[in-house]
Amino acid sequence: MARQPDLQPVRSPQSERFTVTLIPAAVQELSRLMSVTGLSKTDAINRAVQVYAFLAAEMDEGKELLLRDNDGALERVHIV
Repeated sequence: MARQPDLQPVRSPQSERFTVTLIPAAVQELSRLMSVTGLSKTDAINRAVQVYAFLAAEMDEGKELLLRDNDGALERVHIV
């Protein structure tokens, strides 16, 4: 009989501290994002990573990212 793999309990991810260097364009956009949302740097970066991960997973499944303006016109967004 084949041996079954040992199953490990699923643990919640732990918080982790990172030090990153943002390029000037990212610094500017982070500042703008903080102004628009009222979020702290940490919260804005955390949300940005989560949104990017979601979009990357969806696009990996073959989905497209579309934006609709007030007139109903669609624009396809390419993230490279």
